[in-house]
Amino acid sequence: MKFHVLTLFPDMFESLSHSIIKRAQDNELVELDVINIRDYSTNKHKKVDAYPYGGGAGMVMQVQPIADALKKLPKRVVYLTPKGKTFNQQMACELANEDELVLLCGHYEGIDQRVIDKYITDEISIGDYVLTGGEIPAMVLIDAISRLNDGVLGQNVSYEDESHYSGLLEYPHYTRPADYEGDTVPEVLLSGNHSHIELYRFEESIKLTAKRRPDMLNAYIKDKKFSKKEKEILKKYIDITNK
Repeated sequence: MKFHVLTLFPDMFESLSHSIIKRAQDNELVELDVINIRDYSTNKHKKVDAYPYGGGAGMVMQVQPIADALKKLPKRVVYLTPKGKTFNQQMACELANEDELVLLCGHYEGIDQRVIDKYITDEISIGDYVLTGGEIPAMVLIDAISRLNDGVLGQNVSYEDESHYSGLLEYPHYTRPADYEGDTVPEVLLSGNHSHIELYRFEESIKLTAKRRPDMLNAYIKDKKFSKKEKEILKKYIDITNK
């Protein structure tokens, strides 16, 4: 998958040259094309912003440099903005189906509306707060989307059990030693009984989701069928009389 990133601060994306994303780039599973918007400015000082018409505080990114940068790029263009839809795992899965994706990092008070009207297909926010620019949100999308592409994590099971992917928050994990200063690993995980382990993990996920994200749990049980044992677990945490 290829990401085209339009930014005023291309050096920030050097942070993606580490760990799994770096390995994905080395293996040609992910390609990163970082574009400096200033390179497309026709202003002799490479200026890309101006005061907004109608007055108001702050500056607005101008239409010309962004539009010229976008003209030869793919048509699926994501603008990172606090006004966008909140990013989630479902959106990551949908965007992971694209072969190429353009990410536009805003700054200042935003970008000229004419860019949005003509070029932007998706407006996305990573949360209900304001950052200094769109670079960090763009990196969040690159990471979340890249790891869903075949081969990036090595095996799909690496992400299929994770929080949000399955619709539930992920169950707790334990590793060696089995006993650390009296704190022990739950016996069921040491039993070797995989069906019991699966039910234990299912209940732990249900318990955690019910406590922290009941909205997710309500969405999870909708239109799903559960085994008798799973229903018994669900009844402890949520009303499933209609299931």
